[in-house]
Amino acid sequence: EVQLVESGGGLVQPGGSLRLSCAASGFTLSNVAMTWVRQAPGKGLEWVSRINYGGSTSYADSVKGRFTISRDNAKNTLYLQMNSLKPEDTAIYYCQVVSTGRRGQGTQVTVSS
Repeated sequence: EVQLVESGGGLVQPGGSLRLSCAASGFTLSNVAMTWVRQAPGKGLEWVSRINYGGSTSYADSVKGRFTISRDNAKNTLYLQMNSLKPEDTAIYYCQVVSTGRRGQGTQVTVSS
């Protein structure tokens, strides 16, 4: 069974950092393209970042230079390192399989002083 479990969210002050994790099971994460998406209160899903099968990455303009997507093939885990966080980064963050749209339950990130 395919499962994605996000973790690492929390409350952080503006300018702070968090690292989100997405533990995958039931498939090999490095064989597929994966994305991070987020949903802010009252808004739709917003694409944040993507890592392709070959390891190439891309980012939304709103997070470029602040967020870094990566994966640990041995742990079958996807990460999102988030630095210089802003209040507008507040959202539920999901990891998602590009080909199927399958995503986990999400992890809440709140950026507030």
